[in-house]
Amino acid sequence: MNKSIRSEKSRAIPFFKPPATPAPSNPIPSSSPGFATPAHPVRPFNPAGIPAKATILPVLLPPATLRPLAFRAFTKKHSLTLTSSALQVLATFIGRHCGTEWREEGLAERVCEEVAKSWKNRSGGVIVEGEGAMLKDILKNLEGSMIGGRIVSSRDLSRQNSLAGAENGGMTHSKLGLRPGLLEREDSQSSLGMSTLEVDGEEDEEDLGDPRKWLKVIDAFEQPRLMYNVGKKHFDRDTSKPSLLPQPSHKTQVFRNRYNLIHQRLLRNESFQQPTFDNSKPSLKRSNSGLSTQQHYKLTPIANLLGRNRSNHMLLGLLTISPTGTLAINDLTGSIALDLTHAKPIPEDGAWFAPGMIVLVDGTYEEDDNHAAGLGGSGGIGGTIGGKFIGFFIGGPPCERRSVTLSLSSKNDSGENTMSAGGGFGWVDFLGVGSERAVGSKMRRLEQKLLGKPPGLDGETGGGRGRMVIIGEVNLDQPYTLQALKKLFGLYALEPEEQTPMTFILMGNFTQHAIMARGGSGGSIEYKEYFDSLASTLSEYPTLLQSSTFIFVPGDNDGWASSFSAGATTALPRNGIPEMFTSRIKRAFVTANAELEKEKGTRTDGEAIWTSNPARLSLFGPTHEIVLFRDNMTARLRRTAIKFASSKPAAEEGDVEMINTPPATETNSESPQTEMHLDIDADVQEGSSNISNQASKTDDGTVTSDLHAARKLVKTVLDQGYLSPFNMTIRPVLWDYSSTLQVYPLPTTMVLADTEAPAFCVTYEGCHVMNPGSVVAPGRRGVAKWVEYDVRGKVGKIREVLF
Repeated sequence: MNKSIRSEKSRAIPFFKPPATPAPSNPIPSSSPGFATPAHPVRPFNPAGIPAKATILPVLLPPATLRPLAFRAFTKKHSLTLTSSALQVLATFIGRHCGTEWREEGLAERVCEEVAKSWKNRSGGVIVEGEGAMLKDILKNLEGSMIGGRIVSSRDLSRQNSLAGAENGGMTHSKLGLRPGLLEREDSQSSLGMSTLEVDGEEDEEDLGDPRKWLKVIDAFEQPRLMYNVGKKHFDRDTSKPSLLPQPSHKTQVFRNRYNLIHQRLLRNESFQQPTFDNSKPSLKRSNSGLSTQQHYKLTPIANLLGRNRSNHMLLGLLTISPTGTLAINDLTGSIALDLTHAKPIPEDGAWFAPGMIVLVDGTYEEDDNHAAGLGGSGGIGGTIGGKFIGFFIGGPPCERRSVTLSLSSKNDSGENTMSAGGGFGWVDFLGVGSERAVGSKMRRLEQKLLGKPPGLDGETGGGRGRMVIIGEVNLDQPYTLQALKKLFGLYALEPEEQTPMTFILMGNFTQHAIMARGGSGGSIEYKEYFDSLASTLSEYPTLLQSSTFIFVPGDNDGWASSFSAGATTALPRNGIPEMFTSRIKRAFVTANAELEKEKGTRTDGEAIWTSNPARLSLFGPTHEIVLFRDNMTARLRRTAIKFASSKPAAEEGDVEMINTPPATETNSESPQTEMHLDIDADVQEGSSNISNQASKTDDGTVTSDLHAARKLVKTVLDQGYLSPFNMTIRPVLWDYSSTLQVYPLPTTMVLADTEAPAFCVTYEGCHVMNPGSVVAPGRRGVAKWVEYDVRGKVGKIREVLF
């Protein structure tokens, strides 16, 4: 009878089963020390609640059979490259856990999809390697979510993978950047190249209402050191420990990295992409129709010139001075003497060309009749080639827009969004603040919420918190400087507190002479007293100290570097000014913040930051990248630039101060290279530089010398993509930190403080470059000059005031 009742209960639906009750009696003694039994019976384990695991017949899956399916999932859909070792590991896993139905049921495709998503969630880079522990860890997590070859909890798996970096401190699986602990993913690719920026939905955005919360100052010695890998066509993080006295091979690596960056950038240019149906041989010569879109160029390595006497070629190489004192050009294959006697620069008088720059030279190779042409000597990496290369045209490598480098959508002439096929570096975290493709869209929405729309839209005007004040050449040992600063700070102190600029950038030299090397009068004690006087001046404007961030960038005359250089050029990058000289200024900020907290109970975080030269500012992650650099580059270019023969008669030549070339005029339709011209919008150059239409042009319609000098300097620096395009004997560079001098991709804004050049604000290839000049306008008594930069409109304006 009991057996029949028990069988009926077992047939009942589990939902209607009564709860189990403990047995009235237990044959095993209770609480027996000899048997270690519990006082109450243990509830028996019910295996019926666990679904039976489907049986799988494992198979031996060859990697070649899985390759087409893995290629579609990893390469075409997620832009990942699968190595042979990773393919082998993946084929073994799918054959073991998916079995014979890996193709018919689509099990292998789903596994590849989840592995690709998990790899990107962990910031594994574009190369999926099978030797490391990352892929094995992903497959191990995936195995726990599979039943019968099918993934049953892919959502939980993605969430588990996204939090894997946070559990290990955010540094375990990061190659291109740091993964934040709290970040909502918009899609499967939004977590590659993340940073420590905590953007977790609307709640954090509402709490951080001050845009200064998203401002980060990146010191040159803290910036990620990235090297371009030619084999992978991607950037690798240099994990070796940097040194001030590295091995000699690191010096060679500096020029090799510069060349590889420009070479890969140049090959993506339309002018260097040869169509298969065109057999013409173009050159950099003038034509009445200009440069057509179908015209193309071909680069020739120097080593390939052997045996090709009196043939035309185009070379890309580094201008150097040979041991005999003549010009030479080097690339990664060799070196050859360069003859620029009859060369013409392109554009004419539009850029500087000096030893240490990477240039394009179009000309003819001539062998040496006295000596057999061949590789030998020690003039180049591969040796010196006999003979010489006669250059007819010389120009800089064309610049590349930031949107092209990061493969972002940009607006064309008709205003439509277009996706440019560029470098594909949108997932690379260049500054350690997150990649453009990962957090760019979220940061732009946050910027629009905090700062509003750019000026000029919906009747808005410039001003408010979205401003940066840039002051150059603050010589504290000059009495007029403090007077100019008081007048300048007084103007902004009159504005409402919620409308004051977010940042004040003060750039050196903070003394006119290298006072640390006993230059001028005084020493280290007087040097500190100058900063104490600046602290007294700043203390008069507590509202600015409470609501703004002050950033100080040193010059060549500032300590400690000037103690050894005596005011000469120092090695780049250089550290900030020591804290022992700036303690009084930091104390002024602490006092101002404490007073406001005592009066209103509101805590502020106004601060003073002493950074390196050069340095970078990041505002709203990768949305705004601002380069800060202090260097008298124009004077150095005048001393070291190559002098070309003039193309105009001597009667038409004027007294040109820089080089013996005619003054620049507006670019005409006969320009030999449209890709290399200055892309400066007329409205931007006139409005942002605060130069009226009459002041920017002379009576005969030509561009003024000041604007022409600004264009020439900007084009030279941005085309080179390097902040110090000189020989290291002219401008020393710390080899292990040379990557911090790279201007690639182009920043949104660059501050190039050069007192030898006129103050300007111009835009070239989407990069806005500003030179504030000196705060005390030279040659003009009682005039203070600075630049006010509007973050929303990405445009600067030169301002002046009498004091």
